[in-house]
Amino acid sequence: MIVRIMGEGQVKLADSHFTELNKLDDELLAEMESGDESGFRRTLAALLDKVRELGEPLPDEALEPSELILPAEEATLDEVRQMLSDDGLIPG
Repeated sequence: MIVRIMGEGQVKLADSHFTELNKLDDELLAEMESGDESGFRRTLAALLDKVRELGEPLPDEALEPSELILPAEEATLDEVRQMLSDDGLIPG
């Protein structure tokens, strides 16, 4: 799956990593629902770090369609709320 981190670029992630990423996504969703700003910051950073760690960066000139778009690390709680689906940021 091709994942875009807003403001950074794209990475290719194997589907096998999504179970691990969904745990962080669930945690992020719970923190957002409770209004836990510090927890939200910490978990968003951890989620993006994990995507960067597990993903294979695509060259800047690659124009692959992104199947998943994640917010930038400095995104606000309200900005991320607007990006959410019922499943959180990561489907599944």
